[in-house]
Amino acid sequence: MSVDVPPLVRQRAEAHGNAGQRWLDNLGLVLADLRAKWHLTLGASYAGGTAGLVMRATNANGTLCVLKVAMPLDDEEVHGFAQSVRVHELAEGRGCARLMESSALHSAMLLEQLGPNLAELDMAIPVLLDTIARTAQSFWRPRGIDDHGIPNGSEKAVWLERFITSTWEELNRPCDERVIDEVTGFCAERAAAWSPKESVLVHGDAHGWNTVRDGSGGFKFVDPEGIWSERAHELAVPMREYNAPLLEGDTRTLARQRCERLAAICDVDPVAVWQWGAIERVSTGLANLRDFDDSEGIDFLRVAELCHSL
Repeated sequence: MSVDVPPLVRQRAEAHGNAGQRWLDNLGLVLADLRAKWHLTLGASYAGGTAGLVMRATNANGTLCVLKVAMPLDDEEVHGFAQSVRVHELAEGRGCARLMESSALHSAMLLEQLGPNLAELDMAIPVLLDTIARTAQSFWRPRGIDDHGIPNGSEKAVWLERFITSTWEELNRPCDERVIDEVTGFCAERAAAWSPKESVLVHGDAHGWNTVRDGSGGFKFVDPEGIWSERAHELAVPMREYNAPLLEGDTRTLARQRCERLAAICDVDPVAVWQWGAIERVSTGLANLRDFDDSEGIDFLRVAELCHSL
């Protein structure tokens, strides 16, 4: 079947060579199989997102839903998809889109259809950030004895340190080395600070495009990664996003004000929010430079340099 693949999704696939091209080539067959298996009528693709294809759908009962076909390009990303399914199951529709069906074979999920995301609602940035923080509070779950195979904040910090250093070298050092030294130091601090007693299930990618209005007038998250971590970790993503307003003035002061606002809403340590935000800003900037032909990666790293403490 013919598939309308959004440009950024196609760009990410093509940036990953044979693995990405295989995903594109097989997508029509995957959709046909899922359509038959789950008795779906498929609609238009959503324009947002980069990590896979997301489409409107209707099931046999006439229920509006969303079909998500992830693009796992290596074993680590296959594991990440399985982890996202577990997070949906743990959330049970509270603070997160309700999972209706899943297919490990096709790295696909069928989810409840929600309303517009925060980007589409044209909110002022401060209100948007407040909404993300309050939605996070509704999503968080305390960590029990069983971790359900979901990684913890210490493991994530160690992984991010390795990713930052290796990708920075791979891209021929696109930002000041002092920034890399600072954020890898932050990774070590956050890894050491992890405590199972203080951990909750955090979404892991809580930005405005993943924060969506639900039927009750509130908001839910979509596309959870899932990490057992400190609450401050969740605020790293709203800290790293929305670079334009930060670059329009005294970047460091504006970023500090954002940090303090988010920390106050969630009653967490602003130092931890600042450190996680810096880690996410640099890692995301490097990932964007590697995967996409746009200026966002440069903006992330520019903000990181302007926020650097030296």
